[in-house]
Amino acid sequence: MTKRRAILIVLDSAGIGSLPDAADFGDAGANTFGHIYQARNKLQVPNLYALGLAAIEGSGLPAYDGAIAGAYGRAAEKTHAKDTTCGHWEMGGIIMQEPFKTYPQGFPPRIINEFERRTGRGTLGNCVASGTEIIQRLGDEHVATGKPIVYTSADSVFQVAAHEDVIPLSELYAICEAARAQLVGEDLVGRVIARPFVGANGSYTRTENRRDFAIPPIEDTILDGLTAEGYETVAVGKIEDIFFRRGISISDHAKNNREGIETTLRFIREGTGDFIFTNLVDFDMLYGHRNDVEGYGAALEYFDTRLAEIKEAMREGDLLLLTADHGCDPTWPGTDHTREYIPVLAWYKGMRAAVALGTLPTFADLGSTVFDYITGRAWRVGDSFLSKLGIQPQ
Repeated sequence: MTKRRAILIVLDSAGIGSLPDAADFGDAGANTFGHIYQARNKLQVPNLYALGLAAIEGSGLPAYDGAIAGAYGRAAEKTHAKDTTCGHWEMGGIIMQEPFKTYPQGFPPRIINEFERRTGRGTLGNCVASGTEIIQRLGDEHVATGKPIVYTSADSVFQVAAHEDVIPLSELYAICEAARAQLVGEDLVGRVIARPFVGANGSYTRTENRRDFAIPPIEDTILDGLTAEGYETVAVGKIEDIFFRRGISISDHAKNNREGIETTLRFIREGTGDFIFTNLVDFDMLYGHRNDVEGYGAALEYFDTRLAEIKEAMREGDLLLLTADHGCDPTWPGTDHTREYIPVLAWYKGMRAAVALGTLPTFADLGSTVFDYITGRAWRVGDSFLSKLGIQPQ
């Protein structure tokens, strides 16, 4: 029997139209894919179009006149949130009844005071801010005082920025671990993020030494389920951070899209793993949050050129799934994530027809399909769409 392997690649933040409840988040009308196309008057992603991207309901993309060989649809998020952790966890089979806490006015004194006590350093910032903007504004003061810059966003994050020559990476990571240990219970945030930067004299640049400090998933995910049954799971990019390294057999913390794609290709070609779970972070980190429409569009086009390589490298028995975890419309006011549907695209060698998946009610359908493909059983949360792909259970 041919070995089955699932490959799930998350184009971080590549949403495809606002969810019905997007107005609750100020995001009604957001559409990451559609607005990038409209703003640039082009989006040359023929390999994604050939899988059915433009045929997804509400995509805002031009009609594709070529042949489609792939499954296409979109998925709604049941968790009332728009952050990375909730999105990935829901894919993995956890629908949170209460989303993580956000701090739209900055962190209250009791949190900041305790953080300063634990770390032995004062702080700067403590506000909602763009990460690239706040290091330009407060970088000089940080260098002069040694005080880390603390900020947040509309998402559930406690972010700590520090110059690598002022606070070494090892200490910055220890500071973030202290914050992670503190921000639990009624103060629970989804992630504490280390944001190191370099530069001088008001001209600073973030480095790729970012680290995310999450919490363990509150329930078992498909990663736990697969490893418990002896299957090998492979995490690429920040997946290991998001899932607290739980249920992961092999990890490679690729720092950018190019590294993530190269690493994923290497694992595919080597035949490694039963499930490869990849996050490509640049779409969100470098372009969505910086309102960089051209950069985002170019990154999508770059991924599309590599998609042909990914498909070519796949073996008989490999199933490819492409999706996102939320939106981050670079044309939208502000620099935060946007509450959107995520695209769902699927392909395997020998697939010749178009399959319309419609609108899936939860991101968990993706994880359930992965689990079903590998084990022959759907996960306990979410419905598998494996039969729609014309694939029989294992």
